[in-house]
Amino acid sequence: MTVQIKSADQIEKMRIAGKLAADVLDMIKPHVIAGITTDELDKICHEFIVDEQKAIPAPLNYHGFPKSICTSVNHQVCHGIPSNKKLKKGDVINIDITVIKDGFHGDTSKMFLIGKPNVATLRLSDVAQTALYIGINMVKPGVKLGSIGHAIQTYSEAQHYSVVREYCGHGIGEQFHEEPQVLHYGKADTGITLKEGMCFTIEPMVNQGKRHIKVLPDKWTVITKDHKLSAQWEHTLLVTADGVDILTLRDEEKDWRDKLPS
Repeated sequence: MTVQIKSADQIEKMRIAGKLAADVLDMIKPHVIAGITTDELDKICHEFIVDEQKAIPAPLNYHGFPKSICTSVNHQVCHGIPSNKKLKKGDVINIDITVIKDGFHGDTSKMFLIGKPNVATLRLSDVAQTALYIGINMVKPGVKLGSIGHAIQTYSEAQHYSVVREYCGHGIGEQFHEEPQVLHYGKADTGITLKEGMCFTIEPMVNQGKRHIKVLPDKWTVITKDHKLSAQWEHTLLVTADGVDILTLRDEEKDWRDKLPS
């Protein structure tokens, strides 16, 4: 397995692509309300990426995926295809954005809660986000990927949730998916050792019920087998000399370390 170490020029292009992806999530936020369809959200994002950012929506036609963003609602875990179904109060939706700019990818996702969420839904989303931040906080040269997956799994399961195992984070750069695979479960002190200049995503999928999933006949949309809710948050990361740089960080997350368990 060959893990690419990014050059200074490549890192700068990754920073630009990451910022654009984060900007799409900021832009779409006011539109994610009851009554809108996920197709409409897709159209708004597509036009913003293409017309405003002069970039490319990476999911469109990727291995045949038919839309420019992924929209995973309620018990959909990931890779939901935008459709004419309207969002309603109480829904929870993950919007996953990947843009290509000057040949490099920026990949990020977040949860949006429609209307006033119930306590259980809010808690699931918060735990999934905290699990992501726990993983990010461990990133630095010398750390093994298995330790990050182990920490995410341990935290999530301690909150009485489960972690999806069939899908994982991934290296990213000129390719949408590069080495290494970044598991969100596993054994501490196993796997690849992180080095300065690596770029990859962490994107844990945390389920309210059991971890088991299935893929719908559209061959893309992944759902929980027990139809309980799932939540996911994702960032593109750079391993720096002494830690981590979140290339897709949004302004609303400036104080992300405050969410870490004390």
